[in-house]
Formats: sequence, C-alpha cells, structure tokens
Amino acid sequence: MDILLAAINAKWIHPSLALRLLKANLGPLENNCDIIEFALRQPLCEKIEPILAASPRILGLSVSIWNHLATLELLKKLREAWSDQVVKQDRFRRPLIILGGPEVSYLPQEAEIFQYADYCIRGEGEIAFRELCEKILNGDDVIDNNEFHTVNITEINSGYRLYTDEDINRKLVYVEASRGCPFGCEFCLSAAGTDRVREFPLEPFFSEMEDMIHRGAKTFKFLDRSFNLNIERSKKIMEFFLYNINKKPFVVHFEMVPSNFPPDLIDTLARFPPDTLRLEIGIQTLNPEVSAHIGRQSKPEQELETLRLLVEKTNAIMHVDLIAGLPGEDIASFGKGFDALWAALAGGNNRIEIQLGILKLLPGAPIVRHIEAFGIRFNPLPPYELIETSAIPAYSLDRIKNFARFWELIVNRGLLDIGPSPVFDRFMSLSDSLLARFGRSWGIDKNELQEAIQIIYNR
Repeated sequence: MDILLAAINAKWIHPSLALRLLKANLGPLENNCDIIEFALRQPLCEKIEPILAASPRILGLSVSIWNHLATLELLKKLREAWSDQVVKQDRFRRPLIILGGPEVSYLPQEAEIFQYADYCIRGEGEIAFRELCEKILNGDDVIDNNEFHTVNITEINSGYRLYTDEDINRKLVYVEASRGCPFGCEFCLSAAGTDRVREFPLEPFFSEMEDMIHRGAKTFKFLDRSFNLNIERSKKIMEFFLYNINKKPFVVHFEMVPSNFPPDLIDTLARFPPDTLRLEIGIQTLNPEVSAHIGRQSKPEQELETLRLLVEKTNAIMHVDLIAGLPGEDIASFGKGFDALWAALAGGNNRIEIQLGILKLLPGAPIVRHIEAFGIRFNPLPPYELIETSAIPAYSLDRIKNFARFWELIVNRGLLDIGPSPVFDRFMSLSDSLLARFGRSWGIDKNELQEAIQIIYNR
C-alpha cells in the first residue's frame, strides 16, 4: 500500500469515522490505501508490528487529546524500529508521516509530537490530505504553509461504505448530519472562531443510513454537537429513525443543547421505544455568573425544566455533562448545581448518567485568557486537565475527581440507588471513605466495591 491511515481509538468499539472519510476522498488513490485501528489499552507491540509490516510510503495518523501521548509513544518506537531496520538493511522503510485531527490542529509548532512527523494537516482533511498525498507520490515539492483547512461538506464523499461488517455488527457506528457549533463556550475549540454549522443534504444521508440499517447496525452515534439546533430538520431525522426502529429495534444517540426543546421536539422523542434512544445533554454549569465568564448561554431553570420533562415524557437514557473547575466556580457552587441537576433527573424510570468532567484547557481554546485572573493551574500535557483554581484548591479538586470516578462506578452503572437530592455531600462522604479503604478509585472489583458500600452505610 502507498498510504496507511491509522488511529489509536479510545476503545475497540469506537471505529474512526475520520479515517474512513479521508480514505473515501482519496479519489484514484483510494485503492492504494488501507486503514488500521488500535485500542488505547492495546499493547504497544501490537501497534508497531502491523505498521512495520505494511511498509507504506505515507503514514497518516489521527490525533486527539485522548490518544496524543499514546501516538507520541508509538511514533518514538516506530522511529527506533525504522532506524534498526536501516542498520540491518531490512525491507521495512520509514514512510512520510502526516498528522491530523482536532488535537494537532491547534498545537504550537514546537510541540514534541511534530518532531516525529513530516507534515500536519490542520482542520478538516478530506481534500487537503488527498492533495498532499498526490504531491508526495508524484514527487512534487510540498510547501507547508500551516493553513487551517475547511471543506464544503456537500462536495465530499461520505465514508459510511467503508465500515466493515464487523464495525456494523459489533461496534458503535459514528455518523454526522451536520458539522460545527454556533455557540462560543470558551472551554471548547468551537469558540476559536473557525467553526460554523454546516448541514449535510438529507436525501443521500438517509440513503446511506438505510443501507447501514439493512446491514445490521446496532448503535448510531451522532457526532453533531448541537443536533437540535434546527428543529424541523432534527424531527425529520428522528422520524426516519423511528420508522426503521419500529421495524427492527436499534439505538440512536443524539447530543443536544439544553436550551432548545420546544414541545413538538419532546413529543417526537417520546415516541422512541425503551432502550432505543440515548440523549447526551451538556449542562456544564448551573451558575449564571460562571456561564458569563466563559461565554456560555445560561438559562438554568429552563434547562432543568427541560430535563424534568424529558425524564417525565420519554424513555430516553439520559447522559448529562457537568464540568468542575470552571473559572469562578467553587466547590459549594458546584455541589449546589449537582444537587439541582440530580433533583431534575431522578425519580423517573429512565436510566440516568451524570458525567462529571474536570475542566481541560485545550490548546487554541480561548478559556486560557482566564488563567491569571482565576488562579488557574493545569497540566501542560494532554489531556491538559485542571490542577487547581483560586476557587477550588488542588486538594478539593482531587476529591471531586475521585467523586466523579466513584459516581461512574456506582451510580451510573446501577450499583447503588443513591436516593433523592441533595446527594452531593452525601456521596462525597462515601467517595472519601471508599478512597481511604481502597487507596484508589480504579481497578476495584465490583463485588468488593459493593461489600465496602454496605459496610460504610451500616456503620
């Protein structure tokens, strides 16, 4: 193969749509391109050997904050292997290496990972990657002008046909009906000023979704960051999936903004049968002052009422995001917001998941302007997680991190009915006790965890 596209995915069940889009838009070069994917926890040797064996002329790697360090480790080991092969005069050759993806698009030129690559494509790569490959394979001169690329999404080929039967039948299927986000939340790269919402034409989209349904797709996960921005369009997409779900059930996962749920949208969502709908809703903070600091729209009561209605009227599995450590928010404010969120969500029959995330200061995101004013310290290595702020010292933030991990293990996974709100202080106490007992919040046997919870509650 002339071209090998590779990525280290978070888990085996998460195939990369980005790689398939790049391959699908290579034109005549597509037949000379292979895709290979790895899982984050997969041994390094299992990642090295297939790349060496493929011996491509061009190696394209997709980089995100979650696989950045693993990709850097891979590149270092590959360089050692290629150097060894040169000494041994073996058949393995060092390819030209092209990096792309949301992480490297905003990294400074001095970032270590660039020392192990020849080129970087910043932004959307469907066209730029093909053009770069053509120049390299033709022996033409290449000038890297550090340009940020965008594409006309109505003119690119989709990558859905490149999902294998194994992908379709055993993994999540990532799809997108639109790209971009209109909001300017400063912790997100959408606020960098280059992200506008663009919509894929619906008729070809429906045709491709229908094909994957017929192939047996089990879970469709939409990458759209604001799926319910255009209500009429959203309803058309949901009606399409409802029609097909009623013939043969599967799961659809939509990420929606909490401020745009008119009654007719909720009525449509209410028609999804149990176990077929997942809704991911980013609340992030319920403190209006904190929202103002980060340029985020804030309507706390409206958002909480929306969540109550969704729990009351739909069968949706609810996945709701909060972020700890936002500029100006202390632990008391965060706990108050957490309790309000749990009060809105609990009490129904829906499966409820609260993902408690820690603020990450992504390269290129405007939130870095608050570092001095709010005493922000963060890890300079990916995923750039917060260490402390003037409002939440490191010790308290560590407690929240352990709270988040134990909440995922215990409440999100149904190990314990935590009861009605307020729950934040009560679960923080449980989290502290469990950490003292085990000395960690990871790698704990489920039965041991259950036994420890019973002991702590029965003291």
